Amino acid sequence: MTDSTRITEPVGARAPVRTRASGPVQPALPLSSPRLDDFEQAGTGPFPRFVPEDTAACLDVFRVLRPDGTVIAPDPALENGTGVADDDALAMLRTMVRVRALDDRMLGLQRQGRIGFYGAATGQEAATIAAGHALELRDWVHPALREGGILLHRGWPLWSYLAACFGNADDTSTRGRQMPCHYGSRQYNYVTLSSVMATQYPQAVGTAYAMALQHAAPDRPVCLGCIGDGATSEGDFHAALTFAGVMRPRGLGLPLVLYCQNNQWAISTPVERQTAAASLAMKAAGYGLIGARVDGNDALAVLRVMRAAVASARAGGVPAFIEAVTYRVGAHSTSDDPTRYRDEAVTQRWKALDPIVRLAAYLATRGVLVPGDAERMATEADDEVRATLAQVEKVGPPPIEWLFDDVYAQVPAALAAEREALRARLAAAPGAAHGS
Repeated sequence: MTDSTRITEPVGARAPVRTRASGPVQPALPLSSPRLDDFEQAGTGPFPRFVPEDTAACLDVFRVLRPDGTVIAPDPALENGTGVADDDALAMLRTMVRVRALDDRMLGLQRQGRIGFYGAATGQEAATIAAGHALELRDWVHPALREGGILLHRGWPLWSYLAACFGNADDTSTRGRQMPCHYGSRQYNYVTLSSVMATQYPQAVGTAYAMALQHAAPDRPVCLGCIGDGATSEGDFHAALTFAGVMRPRGLGLPLVLYCQNNQWAISTPVERQTAAASLAMKAAGYGLIGARVDGNDALAVLRVMRAAVASARAGGVPAFIEAVTYRVGAHSTSDDPTRYRDEAVTQRWKALDPIVRLAAYLATRGVLVPGDAERMATEADDEVRATLAQVEKVGPPPIEWLFDDVYAQVPAALAAEREALRARLAAAPGAAHGS
Protein backbone atom coordinates (compact mmCIF):
# COMPACT_ATOMS: atom_id res chain seq x y z
CA MET A 1 0.00 0.00 0.00
CA THR A 2 1.48 3.35 -1.04
CA ASP A 3 1.63 6.47 1.11
CA SER A 4 -1.32 7.90 -0.85
CA THR A 5 -3.52 4.98 0.16
CA ARG A 6 -5.34 4.89 3.45
CA ILE A 7 -7.76 2.49 5.06
CA THR A 8 -11.02 3.75 6.49
CA GLU A 9 -13.84 1.86 8.17
CA PRO A 10 -17.23 2.02 6.40
CA VAL A 11 -20.25 2.47 8.63
CA GLY A 12 -21.69 -0.85 9.73
CA ALA A 13 -18.82 -2.99 8.45
CA ARG A 14 -15.34 -4.03 9.47
CA ALA A 15 -13.93 -4.60 5.98
CA PRO A 16 -11.48 -1.89 4.86
CA VAL A 17 -12.23 0.53 2.05
CA ARG A 18 -9.08 1.61 0.24
CA THR A 19 -9.15 5.17 -1.09
CA ARG A 20 -6.55 7.19 -2.99
CA ALA A 21 -5.84 10.88 -2.98
CA SER A 22 -6.77 10.91 -6.67
CA GLY A 23 -9.26 8.50 -8.18
CA PRO A 24 -12.59 6.97 -7.19
CA VAL A 25 -13.29 5.31 -3.87
CA GLN A 26 -12.75 1.57 -4.18
CA PRO A 27 -15.69 -0.60 -3.06
CA ALA A 28 -15.35 -2.60 0.11
CA LEU A 29 -14.70 -6.29 -0.23
CA PRO A 30 -17.72 -8.51 0.44
CA LEU A 31 -17.99 -9.51 4.07
CA SER A 32 -17.25 -13.18 4.61
CA SER A 33 -18.10 -13.18 8.32
CA PRO A 34 -21.24 -15.20 9.10
CA ARG A 35 -24.47 -13.27 9.61
CA LEU A 36 -25.32 -13.49 13.29
CA ASP A 37 -29.01 -12.97 12.54
CA ASP A 38 -29.03 -16.20 10.56
CA PHE A 39 -27.71 -18.12 13.55
CA GLU A 40 -30.21 -16.58 15.97
CA GLN A 41 -33.12 -17.36 13.63
CA ALA A 42 -31.76 -20.85 13.02
CA GLY A 43 -33.04 -21.94 9.68
CA THR A 44 -31.10 -24.73 8.03
CA GLY A 45 -29.54 -25.52 4.70
CA PRO A 46 -29.85 -29.02 3.23
CA PHE A 47 -27.65 -31.84 4.48
CA PRO A 48 -24.45 -31.94 2.37
CA ARG A 49 -24.43 -34.58 -0.37
CA PHE A 50 -20.62 -34.91 -0.27
CA VAL A 51 -20.15 -34.68 -4.00
CA PRO A 52 -17.95 -32.01 -5.63
CA GLU A 53 -20.86 -30.40 -7.48
CA ASP A 54 -22.74 -29.67 -4.23
CA THR A 55 -21.60 -26.05 -4.08
CA ALA A 56 -24.65 -25.02 -2.05
CA ALA A 57 -23.24 -26.95 0.91
CA CYS A 58 -20.30 -24.54 0.91
CA LEU A 59 -22.58 -21.53 1.45
CA ASP A 60 -25.62 -22.79 3.35
CA VAL A 61 -25.16 -23.69 7.01
CA PHE A 62 -26.55 -27.07 8.02
CA ARG A 63 -28.06 -27.32 11.48
CA VAL A 64 -30.41 -29.64 13.34
CA LEU A 65 -31.32 -27.69 16.48
CA ARG A 66 -32.57 -24.19 17.14
CA PRO A 67 -30.83 -22.27 19.93
CA ASP A 68 -33.60 -23.35 22.33
CA GLY A 69 -32.89 -27.03 21.65
CA THR A 70 -35.94 -27.79 19.53
CA VAL A 71 -35.49 -29.69 16.28
CA ILE A 72 -35.81 -27.52 13.18
CA ALA A 73 -37.07 -30.15 10.76
CA PRO A 74 -37.59 -33.60 12.31
CA ASP A 75 -37.05 -36.37 9.79
CA PRO A 76 -39.12 -39.50 10.56
CA ALA A 77 -36.67 -41.57 8.55
CA LEU A 78 -33.90 -40.75 11.04
CA GLU A 79 -33.39 -41.97 14.59
CA ASN A 80 -35.12 -39.56 16.98
CA GLY A 81 -35.90 -37.40 13.95
CA THR A 82 -32.34 -36.03 14.16
CA GLY A 83 -30.12 -38.93 13.13
CA VAL A 84 -28.40 -39.00 16.52
CA ALA A 85 -29.00 -41.56 19.27
CA ASP A 86 -29.67 -40.33 22.79
CA ASP A 87 -26.57 -42.13 24.10
CA ASP A 88 -24.38 -40.27 21.62
CA ALA A 89 -25.92 -36.90 22.47
CA LEU A 90 -25.52 -37.53 26.21
CA ALA A 91 -21.91 -38.67 25.84
CA MET A 92 -21.07 -35.50 23.93
CA LEU A 93 -22.80 -33.32 26.50
CA ARG A 94 -20.89 -34.88 29.39
CA THR A 95 -17.53 -34.12 27.79
CA MET A 96 -18.62 -30.64 26.73
CA VAL A 97 -19.59 -29.84 30.32
CA ARG A 98 -16.33 -31.34 31.55
CA VAL A 99 -14.29 -29.22 29.15
CA ARG A 100 -16.18 -26.07 30.20
CA ALA A 101 -15.45 -26.77 33.87
CA LEU A 102 -11.83 -27.52 33.10
CA ASP A 103 -11.36 -24.37 31.02
CA ASP A 104 -12.93 -22.17 33.69
CA ARG A 105 -10.67 -23.61 36.37
CA MET A 106 -7.48 -23.41 34.27
CA LEU A 107 -8.10 -19.81 33.29
CA GLY A 108 -8.25 -19.00 36.98
CA LEU A 109 -4.99 -20.84 37.61
CA GLN A 110 -3.22 -18.89 34.92
CA ARG A 111 -4.42 -15.60 36.38
CA GLN A 112 -2.98 -16.73 39.72
CA GLY A 113 0.38 -17.50 38.15
CA ARG A 114 0.15 -21.24 38.74
CA ILE A 115 0.42 -22.12 35.03
CA GLY A 116 1.97 -20.01 32.30
CA PHE A 117 -0.60 -20.12 29.50
CA TYR A 118 -4.01 -21.45 28.56
CA GLY A 119 -6.27 -21.41 25.50
CA ALA A 120 -9.90 -22.19 26.32
CA ALA A 121 -12.53 -23.66 24.00
CA THR A 122 -15.39 -21.82 25.69
CA GLY A 123 -18.36 -21.60 23.35
CA GLN A 124 -16.73 -24.01 20.90
CA GLU A 125 -17.31 -27.23 22.82
CA ALA A 126 -19.80 -28.62 20.30
CA ALA A 127 -17.51 -28.00 17.34
CA THR A 128 -14.69 -29.77 19.16
CA ILE A 129 -16.36 -32.71 20.89
CA ALA A 130 -18.85 -33.62 18.16
CA ALA A 131 -16.05 -33.76 15.60
CA GLY A 132 -14.10 -36.12 17.84
CA HIS A 133 -17.18 -38.23 18.60
CA ALA A 134 -17.54 -39.04 14.90
CA LEU A 135 -14.17 -40.81 14.89
CA GLU A 136 -13.07 -44.27 15.91
CA LEU A 137 -10.15 -44.77 18.28
CA ARG A 138 -8.02 -46.10 15.42
CA ASP A 139 -8.42 -42.76 13.62
CA TRP A 140 -5.77 -40.08 14.02
CA VAL A 141 -6.10 -36.42 14.99
CA HIS A 142 -3.76 -33.56 14.05
CA PRO A 143 -5.18 -30.83 16.31
CA ALA A 144 -5.19 -27.07 16.57
CA LEU A 145 -5.34 -25.17 19.87
CA ARG A 146 -8.93 -25.94 20.89
CA GLU A 147 -9.16 -29.67 20.17
CA GLY A 148 -7.77 -30.87 23.51
CA GLY A 149 -11.27 -31.97 24.53
CA ILE A 150 -11.16 -34.62 21.80
CA LEU A 151 -8.27 -36.28 23.61
CA LEU A 152 -10.23 -36.31 26.88
CA HIS A 153 -13.29 -37.63 25.04
CA ARG A 154 -11.19 -40.52 23.74
CA GLY A 155 -10.29 -41.53 27.28
CA TRP A 156 -7.04 -39.71 28.01
CA PRO A 157 -6.86 -39.29 31.80
CA LEU A 158 -7.64 -35.90 33.29
CA TRP A 159 -4.50 -36.37 35.39
CA SER A 160 -2.37 -36.45 32.24
CA TYR A 161 -4.17 -33.41 30.82
CA LEU A 162 -3.44 -31.36 33.93
CA ALA A 163 0.13 -32.65 34.26
CA ALA A 164 0.78 -31.41 30.73
CA CYS A 165 -0.49 -27.95 31.71
CA PHE A 166 2.00 -27.86 34.59
CA GLY A 167 4.79 -29.55 32.62
CA ASN A 168 5.66 -31.65 35.67
CA ALA A 169 7.18 -35.10 36.12
CA ASP A 170 3.88 -36.77 35.23
CA ASP A 171 3.66 -34.99 31.88
CA THR A 172 3.59 -37.98 29.53
CA SER A 173 2.58 -35.70 26.67
CA THR A 174 5.72 -33.62 26.09
CA ARG A 175 7.74 -34.46 29.23
CA GLY A 176 7.73 -30.90 30.47
CA ARG A 177 9.11 -29.37 27.27
CA GLN A 178 6.05 -27.61 25.89
CA MET A 179 3.60 -24.86 26.75
CA PRO A 180 0.28 -25.82 28.34
CA CYS A 181 -2.43 -26.99 25.89
CA HIS A 182 0.10 -28.68 23.58
CA TYR A 183 -1.10 -32.18 24.34
CA GLY A 184 -0.21 -35.38 22.55
CA SER A 185 -0.73 -39.09 23.02
CA ARG A 186 0.56 -41.97 20.93
CA GLN A 187 -1.88 -44.32 22.68
CA TYR A 188 -4.86 -42.24 21.55
CA ASN A 189 -3.48 -41.33 18.10
CA TYR A 190 -3.46 -37.63 18.94
CA VAL A 191 -0.44 -35.82 17.49
CA THR A 192 1.21 -33.18 19.67
CA LEU A 193 0.08 -29.67 18.79
CA SER A 194 2.55 -27.21 17.35
CA SER A 195 2.19 -23.50 18.10
CA VAL A 196 2.97 -22.70 14.48
CA MET A 197 -0.28 -22.20 12.58
CA ALA A 198 -1.32 -24.67 9.87
CA THR A 199 1.75 -26.93 10.03
CA GLN A 200 -0.55 -29.76 11.10
CA TYR A 201 -2.47 -29.67 7.81
CA PRO A 202 0.30 -30.98 5.52
CA GLN A 203 1.21 -33.41 8.28
CA ALA A 204 -2.38 -34.68 8.36
CA VAL A 205 -2.27 -35.20 4.59
CA GLY A 206 0.93 -37.20 4.99
CA THR A 207 -0.61 -39.32 7.74
CA ALA A 208 -3.63 -40.01 5.54
CA TYR A 209 -1.36 -40.92 2.62
CA ALA A 210 0.46 -43.47 4.80
CA MET A 211 -2.90 -44.89 5.91
CA ALA A 212 -3.98 -45.24 2.28
CA LEU A 213 -0.81 -47.17 1.47
CA GLN A 214 -1.14 -49.49 4.44
CA HIS A 215 -4.90 -50.13 4.53
CA ALA A 216 -7.44 -51.09 1.91
CA ALA A 217 -10.78 -49.36 1.37
CA PRO A 218 -13.57 -49.43 2.34
CA ASP A 219 -12.41 -49.89 5.94
CA ARG A 220 -9.41 -47.63 6.40
CA PRO A 221 -8.50 -45.56 9.44
CA VAL A 222 -9.09 -41.85 8.85
CA CYS A 223 -7.04 -38.79 9.73
CA LEU A 224 -8.70 -35.60 10.99
CA GLY A 225 -6.73 -32.39 10.47
CA CYS A 226 -7.88 -29.31 12.42
CA ILE A 227 -7.25 -25.58 12.05
CA GLY A 228 -8.86 -22.27 12.91
CA ASP A 229 -9.94 -19.63 10.42
CA GLY A 230 -6.67 -17.70 10.66
CA ALA A 231 -4.70 -20.68 9.38
CA THR A 232 -6.49 -20.47 6.01
CA SER A 233 -4.18 -17.54 5.23
CA GLU A 234 -1.06 -19.66 5.70
CA GLY A 235 0.84 -21.27 2.84
CA ASP A 236 0.63 -24.66 4.52
CA PHE A 237 -3.16 -24.54 4.17
CA HIS A 238 -2.97 -24.24 0.39
CA ALA A 239 -0.19 -26.81 0.09
CA ALA A 240 -2.20 -29.28 2.17
CA LEU A 241 -5.37 -28.86 0.13
CA THR A 242 -3.43 -29.22 -3.10
CA PHE A 243 -1.87 -32.51 -2.03
CA ALA A 244 -5.16 -33.71 -0.52
CA GLY A 245 -6.76 -33.31 -3.93
CA VAL A 246 -4.06 -34.71 -6.20
CA MET A 247 -2.75 -37.62 -4.11
CA ARG A 248 -4.87 -40.65 -5.00
CA PRO A 249 -3.06 -43.86 -4.07
CA ARG A 250 -4.72 -46.89 -5.62
CA GLY A 251 -6.96 -44.47 -7.50
CA LEU A 252 -8.88 -43.53 -4.35
CA GLY A 253 -9.18 -40.36 -2.31
CA LEU A 254 -7.13 -40.09 0.86
CA PRO A 255 -8.74 -41.22 4.14
CA LEU A 256 -8.74 -37.60 5.29
CA VAL A 257 -11.12 -35.00 6.68
CA LEU A 258 -9.88 -31.42 6.88
CA TYR A 259 -11.70 -29.39 9.52
CA CYS A 260 -11.79 -25.68 10.29
CA GLN A 261 -13.36 -24.14 13.36
CA ASN A 262 -14.23 -20.69 12.06
CA ASN A 263 -14.58 -18.80 15.33
CA GLN A 264 -14.34 -15.56 13.31
CA TRP A 265 -11.26 -14.16 15.04
CA ALA A 266 -7.60 -15.07 14.51
CA ILE A 267 -6.48 -13.32 17.68
CA SER A 268 -7.36 -9.74 16.67
CA THR A 269 -7.88 -10.32 12.93
CA PRO A 270 -11.54 -10.82 11.88
CA VAL A 271 -12.36 -13.48 9.33
CA GLU A 272 -13.39 -11.00 6.64
CA ARG A 273 -9.78 -9.81 6.58
CA GLN A 274 -8.57 -13.35 6.04
CA THR A 275 -10.54 -13.78 2.82
CA ALA A 276 -12.98 -12.11 0.46
CA ALA A 277 -14.68 -15.45 -0.21
CA ALA A 278 -18.31 -15.84 0.81
CA SER A 279 -17.31 -18.75 3.04
CA LEU A 280 -14.21 -20.71 3.94
CA ALA A 281 -15.81 -23.98 2.86
CA MET A 282 -16.02 -22.83 -0.75
CA LYS A 283 -12.22 -22.85 -0.94
CA ALA A 284 -12.47 -26.64 -1.22
CA ALA A 285 -13.69 -26.43 -4.82
CA GLY A 286 -10.45 -24.85 -6.00
CA TYR A 287 -8.53 -27.94 -4.94
CA GLY A 288 -10.94 -30.61 -6.12
CA LEU A 289 -12.19 -31.32 -2.61
CA ILE A 290 -15.69 -31.45 -1.15
CA GLY A 291 -16.75 -28.45 0.91
CA ALA A 292 -19.42 -28.32 3.61
CA ARG A 293 -20.55 -25.76 6.16
CA VAL A 294 -22.17 -26.55 9.50
CA ASP A 295 -23.33 -24.70 12.60
CA GLY A 296 -20.47 -25.29 15.01
CA ASN A 297 -22.68 -24.55 18.02
CA ASP A 298 -25.02 -27.44 17.14
CA ALA A 299 -23.46 -30.69 18.34
CA LEU A 300 -25.97 -32.86 16.48
CA ALA A 301 -25.34 -31.09 13.18
CA VAL A 302 -21.55 -31.29 13.55
CA LEU A 303 -21.76 -34.98 14.40
CA ARG A 304 -23.94 -35.81 11.42
CA VAL A 305 -21.81 -33.89 8.92
CA MET A 306 -18.57 -35.21 10.34
CA ARG A 307 -19.83 -38.80 10.38
CA ALA A 308 -20.78 -38.55 6.72
CA ALA A 309 -17.40 -37.06 5.80
CA VAL A 310 -15.52 -39.72 7.78
CA ALA A 311 -17.54 -42.56 6.23
CA SER A 312 -16.87 -41.23 2.74
CA ALA A 313 -13.15 -40.81 3.42
CA ARG A 314 -12.90 -44.26 4.97
CA ALA A 315 -14.40 -45.81 1.85
CA GLY A 316 -12.15 -43.99 -0.61
CA GLY A 317 -14.20 -40.90 -1.48
CA VAL A 318 -12.91 -37.43 -2.17
CA PRO A 319 -11.64 -35.76 1.04
CA ALA A 320 -13.84 -33.06 2.56
CA PHE A 321 -12.99 -29.64 3.94
CA ILE A 322 -15.57 -28.78 6.59
CA GLU A 323 -16.12 -25.31 8.02
CA ALA A 324 -17.78 -25.30 11.44
CA VAL A 325 -19.06 -21.77 12.03
CA THR A 326 -18.86 -20.80 15.69
CA TYR A 327 -17.59 -17.88 17.76
CA ARG A 328 -14.73 -17.39 20.18
CA VAL A 329 -16.64 -15.90 23.10
CA GLY A 330 -13.52 -15.55 25.22
CA ALA A 331 -9.96 -14.43 24.57
CA HIS A 332 -7.75 -16.18 22.05
CA SER A 333 -5.62 -17.21 25.00
CA THR A 334 -4.58 -15.84 28.37
CA SER A 335 -2.17 -13.54 26.50
CA ASP A 336 -5.05 -11.73 24.79
CA ASP A 337 -7.66 -9.06 25.62
CA PRO A 338 -10.46 -9.08 23.03
CA THR A 339 -12.18 -5.99 24.47
CA ARG A 340 -9.45 -3.92 22.82
CA TYR A 341 -10.37 -4.86 19.25
CA ARG A 342 -13.94 -6.13 18.92
CA ASP A 343 -17.51 -5.24 19.81
CA GLU A 344 -18.34 -7.27 22.90
CA ALA A 345 -22.05 -6.61 22.38
CA VAL A 346 -21.77 -9.09 19.50
CA THR A 347 -20.03 -11.51 21.82
CA GLN A 348 -22.97 -11.32 24.23
CA ARG A 349 -25.35 -12.31 21.44
CA TRP A 350 -23.17 -15.30 20.58
CA LYS A 351 -23.09 -16.30 24.25
CA ALA A 352 -26.86 -16.69 24.02
CA LEU A 353 -26.20 -19.41 21.40
CA ASP A 354 -24.31 -21.51 23.99
CA PRO A 355 -23.82 -25.04 22.57
CA ILE A 356 -24.06 -26.69 25.99
CA VAL A 357 -27.36 -25.03 26.80
CA ARG A 358 -28.70 -26.00 23.38
CA LEU A 359 -27.78 -29.67 23.65
CA ALA A 360 -28.97 -29.95 27.25
CA ALA A 361 -32.32 -28.41 26.29
CA TYR A 362 -32.68 -30.93 23.47
CA LEU A 363 -31.97 -33.84 25.80
CA ALA A 364 -34.53 -32.46 28.25
CA THR A 365 -37.18 -32.53 25.52
CA ARG A 366 -36.19 -36.14 24.87
CA GLY A 367 -36.66 -37.00 28.55
CA VAL A 368 -33.00 -37.98 28.85
CA LEU A 369 -32.36 -35.13 31.29
CA VAL A 370 -34.73 -34.14 34.07
CA PRO A 371 -34.69 -30.79 35.91
CA GLY A 372 -31.48 -30.44 37.87
CA ASP A 373 -29.48 -32.97 35.83
CA ALA A 374 -27.53 -30.37 33.86
CA GLU A 375 -26.61 -28.48 37.02
CA ARG A 376 -25.53 -31.70 38.76
CA MET A 377 -23.44 -32.63 35.74
CA ALA A 378 -21.64 -29.27 35.89
CA THR A 379 -21.05 -29.57 39.64
CA GLU A 380 -19.68 -33.09 39.30
CA ALA A 381 -17.35 -32.00 36.52
CA ASP A 382 -16.01 -29.09 38.55
CA ASP A 383 -15.56 -31.30 41.62
CA GLU A 384 -13.58 -33.80 39.53
CA VAL A 385 -11.33 -31.09 38.12
CA ARG A 386 -10.67 -29.51 41.52
CA ALA A 387 -9.93 -32.83 43.23
CA THR A 388 -7.57 -34.00 40.49
CA LEU A 389 -5.91 -30.61 40.28
CA ALA A 390 -5.15 -30.60 43.99
CA GLN A 391 -3.14 -33.80 43.58
CA VAL A 392 -1.47 -33.09 40.23
CA GLU A 393 -0.19 -29.74 41.42
CA LYS A 394 1.83 -31.52 44.12
CA VAL A 395 3.88 -33.45 41.55
CA GLY A 396 7.44 -32.20 41.24
CA PRO A 397 9.24 -30.90 38.14
CA PRO A 398 10.54 -33.28 35.48
CA PRO A 399 14.05 -34.72 35.81
CA ILE A 400 16.62 -32.38 34.36
CA GLU A 401 18.01 -35.28 32.28
CA TRP A 402 14.87 -35.17 30.13
CA LEU A 403 16.43 -32.16 28.42
CA PHE A 404 18.71 -34.59 26.59
CA ASP A 405 16.20 -37.31 25.71
CA ASP A 406 14.00 -38.11 22.72
CA VAL A 407 16.04 -36.34 20.03
CA TYR A 408 18.65 -38.93 19.07
CA ALA A 409 18.30 -42.72 19.11
CA GLN A 410 21.89 -42.77 20.35
CA VAL A 411 23.01 -39.68 22.24
CA PRO A 412 26.07 -38.13 20.52
CA ALA A 413 29.25 -37.93 22.53
CA ALA A 414 29.20 -34.13 22.78
CA LEU A 415 25.64 -34.11 24.08
CA ALA A 416 26.42 -36.94 26.50
CA ALA A 417 29.34 -34.92 27.83
CA GLU A 418 27.07 -31.92 28.40
CA ARG A 419 24.62 -34.14 30.26
CA GLU A 420 27.33 -35.47 32.54
CA ALA A 421 28.65 -31.97 33.17
CA LEU A 422 25.18 -30.82 34.18
CA ARG A 423 24.76 -33.80 36.50
CA ALA A 424 28.09 -33.01 38.14
CA ARG A 425 27.13 -29.38 38.59
CA LEU A 426 23.81 -30.31 40.19
CA ALA A 427 25.53 -32.81 42.46
CA ALA A 428 27.93 -30.10 43.63
CA ALA A 429 25.00 -27.80 44.47
CA PRO A 430 22.64 -29.98 46.53
CA GLY A 431 20.51 -27.02 47.44
CA ALA A 432 19.58 -26.33 43.81
CA ALA A 433 16.03 -27.20 42.81
CA HIS A 434 15.89 -30.38 40.74
CA GLY A 435 14.60 -29.43 37.32
CA SER A 436 15.36 -25.71 37.70
